[in-house]
Amino acid sequence: MNTVAVIPARFASSRFPGKPLAKDTGKYLIQHVYERVCQASSLDGVLVATDDERIGKACDEFGGRWCMTRTDHPSGTDRIAEAVARLDADIIVNVQGDEPEIAPGHIDRLVELIRGDRQADMATLSAVFAAGEDVNNPNVVKVVVDHLSHALYFSRWPIPYNRDSQPQSEIIYRKHLGLYAYRREALLQLSRLTPTPLEKAEKLEQLRALENGMVIAVAEVHHTAVGIDTPQQYEEFVKRYKMR
Repeated sequence: MNTVAVIPARFASSRFPGKPLAKDTGKYLIQHVYERVCQASSLDGVLVATDDERIGKACDEFGGRWCMTRTDHPSGTDRIAEAVARLDADIIVNVQGDEPEIAPGHIDRLVELIRGDRQADMATLSAVFAAGEDVNNPNVVKVVVDHLSHALYFSRWPIPYNRDSQPQSEIIYRKHLGLYAYRREALLQLSRLTPTPLEKAEKLEQLRALENGMVIAVAEVHHTAVGIDTPQQYEEFVKRYKMR
């Protein structure tokens, strides 16, 4: 199966405009992501899908492959779907353009998962909350799975609900990691579907897939990467990078 990772990268981030081009480490942020993704052994190619020529020129500087997409896409999934329509790929991995510390092994695990689960239209990753982590944080999405490790639901609310106030250590809470693999037709179908009620309520696009009967396989990993949403988070990344 031909497997390609697509990294959506737009310039106009509300919390951090121009984020992909931040370069305090000597490398563009999008370059850090691209180079990490290229280390995954399961991929046949890596592509940046952007809406801005400045990001494309940055990719040219470090030798990254890229394509231009429309500026009006409501989500990264839609941007990827436009790019994929031009690609010869059976499996597409969606890697966020703001995760410069993503583990290449996580990408390989994800590709292995979707290749091995014929029922799955999509695949994603989760990690068990560590002791002391705040399961009530709505910015950290939770996922519950069935006995086949297929997603039952994603929520910003702590799920499962702790009805009898048991200690957190007695309940398995899984945080969802925003890394996806899709079968080509499932991705294109998802991009054509309209937002669903649960998706609108939780502001979680993966619920659109579940509400339309798609199967999402979930694998567990043991650590998570830190995404860059704000200038402050970028400063922390720069410190970690320079220390290494």
